[in-house]
Amino acid sequence: MRRLAKSRTEPARRVQRAKIIEAMLDDPRLPASTAGQRAGYHTESAGWVWVKRFNAQGLAGLEDEARSGRKPTHDEAVRSALISLATHTPESLGYPFKLWTLARLQTAFQDRQGVHLSDSTIWTWLDQGGLEWKRQQSWFHEAQKHDPQFVEKRGPSSRPTSRRPHGRG
Repeated sequence: MRRLAKSRTEPARRVQRAKIIEAMLDDPRLPASTAGQRAGYHTESAGWVWVKRFNAQGLAGLEDEARSGRKPTHDEAVRSALISLATHTPESLGYPFKLWTLARLQTAFQDRQGVHLSDSTIWTWLDQGGLEWKRQQSWFHEAQKHDPQFVEKRGPSSRPTSRRPHGRG
């Protein structure tokens, strides 16, 4: 119990609950409500709840119970596969482009895994995985410097080439 209460690798909530039991082992006259508050709980009832569960179930009583709510749509293997795909360059996987866009990543993942992921799921998982989208740099505004025939190849522009002052005229 003492090792669990001092652990830095166990889930924080489990460690916090173990601290309640540890405090009561150190001082058997300590009320559970006080032990709970010393462990960081704000309500007096929290200490009693965890002591009661510990007495009934032992260490298993300090674990989280199943909660209500929607079950995850995809398991951890799907999430890991997306992170793995996103960390590879598209070219290294045989795609004809150098960078991922959200749409490209979504399509490639569906082709490879047979699973469609929503935009928001992809964004969330990449963020949780420590990955972030970088804004793709565009050199379009400097294309004339790189290709003397750029204007010819581009065709007519939708914007006028000369600017008129705002207002009258």
